[in-house]
Amino acid sequence: MNRQDYIEANKDRFLSELIDLLKIPSVSADSAFANDTLKAAEFVKESLLKAGVDSAEVIPTRGYPVVYGEKIIDPSLPTILVYGHYDVQPATPYELWTTPPFEPAIRDGKLYARGACDDKGQMYMHVKAFETMVQTNTLSCNVKFMIEGEEEVGSTNLGPFCIENRERLKADMVLISDTSMIANDTPSIDVGLRGLSYVEVEVTGPNRDLHSGVYGGAVANPINILAKMIASLHDENNRITVEGFYENVLEVSANDRNAMAQTPFDLNEFKKDLEVDEVWGETGYSTIERTGIRPTLDVNGIWGGYTGEGAKTVLPSKAHAKISMRLVPNQSSEEITEKFTRHFEKIAPAGVTVKITPHHGGEPVLTPTDSIEFKAASMAMEKTFDKAPIPTRGGGSIPIVALFEKELGLKSVLFGFGLDSDALHSPNEHYGLFNFYKGIETIPYFYEYYNELKK
Repeated sequence: MNRQDYIEANKDRFLSELIDLLKIPSVSADSAFANDTLKAAEFVKESLLKAGVDSAEVIPTRGYPVVYGEKIIDPSLPTILVYGHYDVQPATPYELWTTPPFEPAIRDGKLYARGACDDKGQMYMHVKAFETMVQTNTLSCNVKFMIEGEEEVGSTNLGPFCIENRERLKADMVLISDTSMIANDTPSIDVGLRGLSYVEVEVTGPNRDLHSGVYGGAVANPINILAKMIASLHDENNRITVEGFYENVLEVSANDRNAMAQTPFDLNEFKKDLEVDEVWGETGYSTIERTGIRPTLDVNGIWGGYTGEGAKTVLPSKAHAKISMRLVPNQSSEEITEKFTRHFEKIAPAGVTVKITPHHGGEPVLTPTDSIEFKAASMAMEKTFDKAPIPTRGGGSIPIVALFEKELGLKSVLFGFGLDSDALHSPNEHYGLFNFYKGIETIPYFYEYYNELKK
């Protein structure tokens, strides 16, 4: 039986297994889901064993464990290290989901569930592609799987894990499917990712919540102050005002910007999908450039005072916000966090104190398009899509890509099959069945072409 016949004969089972994995609420950010997150790790281990690895284990870390499995068919052949994650983003607010986030549902050829695309669906493609190669005797490379459970909270313990397991993780490259492509009829491969600095800020005024009538107008209101401080972080051209923020930004050449402008992109469809009348961003740059080659600063959450039902006339003691900054090549997450901290403290007015707590960060990366790894990925996509993929720069961050290069000396290929419209991190996240099966079909060709090019 050839690979395509095997996939067709087992596609319903592949989907059923993925649905079972998606039912597990492995939310790494919320300790209430700790047992479920561990349950997901065990599920992945068992899936690898059933798929045909020689061995698999759940390896403890200081946080959630790493699932490791391998199949070495010939030490002289190339070794591919497959990375993915089994943890998912929080699903709140639940009321905005059409169907419950951990009760997977199929509508219009799409599988709806938290983690459907990011990253359980894409990670599980690799498990099923591997099974397909094993069962059809077409596995052409050695394979190592490293599936972690803390990607959504910054992969804090993955660095130490890599350092402690350098020998075990020896490979020729890393294959990652945690990104997207332009469209189902326009394949693409990300060759760049932005970095990340993520912080939480706290503004404190009086030592307790106060009656807004008795004290209003006489004491600084932390929410009002925080709102003004946040508003001041961008100027009239939507450039970030943090001192020194742009000092090391790698400016993209006119030729590269012209090449980016050739990327298929329908601005009207973009606005229609988001139900917005107009786009927004840094003056002088297109939407594609704003999300690919320019740094950003965004508030991800803000709270304080009374937010329950009805009215409570309170002047709050504290106000909080979570802020993420996406970074581009030559920017350092550590340096940007320091610059933001200094700036935010400096602009705080008298009458309040501020506290900045860094959470996690990661470095921006660019991957070469003339490498054997990229060529193999491009050939594989062209084989199954009948169209060569377009190199693109992704707006998201995968901090571990820089980590793998630093600690393991390995380049990565960002072999994503999702779409930007899959509502990652949002209510009603979904993943197309076309994309799931197309990934399973395409991944074995990468192994095949990579092996040929490495000879």
